[in-house]
Amino acid sequence: MSLTPDGEVRSRDELVSFVRELHQDFLRNGHKWENQGLGSFLEALAAWMQDSPGWYRNSGNELPGGGDWTFLARALQAAAAYE
Repeated sequence: MSLTPDGEVRSRDELVSFVRELHQDFLRNGHKWENQGLGSFLEALAAWMQDSPGWYRNSGNELPGGGDWTFLARALQAAAAYE
């Protein structure tokens, strides 16, 4: 999986792989990231999710109708304390 999920992430395992690759990219190239701190990263994440219908529309893609939003919310919350 690449750092640009142009295709679908079809499983939890693929999402785990993507997040691990993202982490490795941060370790190697974090100094190049716009949002290097957790606070700015989370704010950008929320902003992008809010604006995502426009991104999908502008890129000629359809916003996925389904999805387990609760899973993603639980994962983000758990990461605050999980070791």
